[in-house]
Amino acid sequence: MMVDFNGAVISMQAPKRGVKVAAAPAKKKPEKVVNPLFEKRPKQFGIGGALPPKRDLHRFVKWPKVVRIQRKKRILRQRLKVPPALNQFTKTLDKNLATNLFKLLLKYRPEDRAAKKERLLKRAQAESEGKTVEAKKPIVVKYGLNHITYLIEQNKAQLVVIAHDVDPIELVVWLPALCRKMEIPYCIVKGKSRLGAIVHQKTASALCLTTVKNEDKLEFSKILEAIKANFNDKLIAKEAAQRMT
Repeated sequence: MMVDFNGAVISMQAPKRGVKVAAAPAKKKPEKVVNPLFEKRPKQFGIGGALPPKRDLHRFVKWPKVVRIQRKKRILRQRLKVPPALNQFTKTLDKNLATNLFKLLLKYRPEDRAAKKERLLKRAQAESEGKTVEAKKPIVVKYGLNHITYLIEQNKAQLVVIAHDVDPIELVVWLPALCRKMEIPYCIVKGKSRLGAIVHQKTASALCLTTVKNEDKLEFSKILEAIKANFNDKLIAKEAAQRMT
């Protein structure tokens, strides 16, 4: 007990603490009914035990050298600045136009070995019988890099189709520039194997058309206009803009 200056009595008792409430009784968990027929046996993954679960070992596989080179090349292209001469092979013909182009090219497929053998047999039989054989030159797709280069230089080519995935790329890297110089329409399409299928080969780096039949001239002219707008004219305009700057 204490008394202040005015004579009032001050109590010095400690404040009462909160009364503790009795804890509620813990709920008993319902016992899990165990089926006596099925005994729980955890797997042991030690030696001679259960087989371990399948893991993704993709990172640890030693991939073939060809695959490793492809992946390294792709990463380098992502990280390094690619020169325009190589970068142009990433911009290919759009799907609809490419479909129309391949439909046209399939009409001018060169003959395969069986067809050639049959033609020569018929020709030999006709000559043995004393008949005159009309040897009319067929209109077909031209292939082979040297042959196509010769046709471009002679200004006989009307359309050049180049594959985007030629390896090494140096084989065809100069071909678009030659086509622009000779003012010959060219396009870059996806898949050397698609080009190869047209000429009965595994792959083909480039194909060329020198002429078409009269019934296909209208369709061919439409394809040429679209290709010129997408490749020849676009790159010529870009080069002119660079010279101005």
